[in-house]
Amino acid sequence: MNKKLIVLTGAGMSAESGIKTFRDADGLWEGHDVQKVATPQGFQHDPDLVHEFYNQRRRQLLEVKPNPAHEFLAELESDFDVHIITQNVDDLHERAGSSQVLHLHGELLKIRSLQDPGRIMEWKKDLTTAYKDDDQHTYRPHIVWFGEAVPMLEQAAMLCQQADLCIVIGTSLQVYPAASLLDYCPQDIPIYYIDPNPGDIGSFQNQSQIEVLPYPATQAIVHLEKILAEFK
Repeated sequence: MNKKLIVLTGAGMSAESGIKTFRDADGLWEGHDVQKVATPQGFQHDPDLVHEFYNQRRRQLLEVKPNPAHEFLAELESDFDVHIITQNVDDLHERAGSSQVLHLHGELLKIRSLQDPGRIMEWKKDLTTAYKDDDQHTYRPHIVWFGEAVPMLEQAAMLCQQADLCIVIGTSLQVYPAASLLDYCPQDIPIYYIDPNPGDIGSFQNQSQIEVLPYPATQAIVHLEKILAEFK
């Protein structure tokens, strides 16, 4: 039976594909105040602004492609039981060929009914407040905004508990609750943390098991190939 490889990915994973990363140091995302475009309150106050913001992100996503790091993770499925847990809302893991991807923060190419949150649709076009489906439902981006619960967190934690090894790529490990997932990994498994500007790992229970590889995702591939060869 193939070993269970859990991969946690963040914005740095997709940065080399041309998806701009969000860093909350200045509270801005693509020039917008995140409180206005990425919170329930912002959507309630100005839904047109929020829709246009995500329309721009959607258009950008449809113009970019998976990078070699996305493709590398997809290829690992031939040797490992790979589960990707991503903070990213893009579909680049899926487009690269990964078959088991859990999106913690929602998906940009989906929309959700405001009247029935269980009604979720694939969506690649622009979305406006004027759009209604046949049942007169209106929609919002299928995104977990700041201040909202992370519905997939429990499932992600369960996957981490089952890990034989773990790779973390392109995340500061400072944003919770996503960062807390490392503490669910078994204490004795190896963890490889890939980021050109790695965050502080001192607060994690299994910090002694974490090996930092300070490279961008695509440059880390050659190192990971050598490391993972020992676990096949």
